[in-house]
Amino acid sequence: MADIILLDGGMGQELVARSGDTPTPLWATQVMLDHPGLVRAVHADYFAAGATVATTNTYAIHHDRLVKAGLDDRFAALHMQALAEAANARAENGAGRIAASLGPLVASYRPETHPPHAEAVGKYAEIATLLAPAVDFFLAETVASLAHARAVLEGARVGGKPVWLSVTVDDEDGSRLRSGEALSDLGPVLKAGGASAVLANCSAPEAMAAALGALRGFGLPFGAYANGFQQITKDFLKDSPTVDALSARPEMTPERYADFAMRWVEMGATIVGGCCETTPAHIAEIARRLREAGHRIV
Repeated sequence: MADIILLDGGMGQELVARSGDTPTPLWATQVMLDHPGLVRAVHADYFAAGATVATTNTYAIHHDRLVKAGLDDRFAALHMQALAEAANARAENGAGRIAASLGPLVASYRPETHPPHAEAVGKYAEIATLLAPAVDFFLAETVASLAHARAVLEGARVGGKPVWLSVTVDDEDGSRLRSGEALSDLGPVLKAGGASAVLANCSAPEAMAAALGALRGFGLPFGAYANGFQQITKDFLKDSPTVDALSARPEMTPERYADFAMRWVEMGATIVGGCCETTPAHIAEIARRLREAGHRIV
């Protein structure tokens, strides 16, 4: 039996669902502004479900998004608010780690929009410097290309905390990044960038076995946390999209999702959780299955 780190599940979609608000391009950031305390409540529910990590609601707090909304002067304050919500939930729980989410610059799933290397490194370094004092590690999420991986690893390094890199893969061919590049080519990037763990996220659960087949060869702790979207639509790949362009898979119940997660553990994954459209119920079911199988959640 193994020690398994159980991440939390989706934050942005859960916030939108709980608030009942119409989604905006600011997504989870807008909900945090309009409903103080709701992020803390979601973190608390994930801890109660069995998660041992709270991932900060900082995925979409980037200058390019805030400038469009006239909120760029609140860049640092929003990061601090997200940190406080996670820290308060952990304090209430009495245990747990905080992972600082570093989301894609400009847009998710669109590697062609990734900024030039020096610009991207500077932007990630700014965020890492803000978040480092209050977190246990950085979680670079939804990394769609090798260039993105190089930049976020270099930028996050200034924070002096471990960096876990999580890639998003082609939903039909999990052995490839969204950019089309082979996942097998990620190894030298991870080594040069000093990554402490490697994962795959925000892709179809069915694609994760192929992704893990590549990730487990890199000599790092590895794992996966998939989404529950039907597909990434063309409307969501336009500029300034809103999440109502995406639909959840009604058949991706906690029980079915946990089936996938347990297969990842059987492949050697020691880090599992959920991404968009997974909920505390999904994490609770994974926790139950892990304990039933004799694993220890750490």
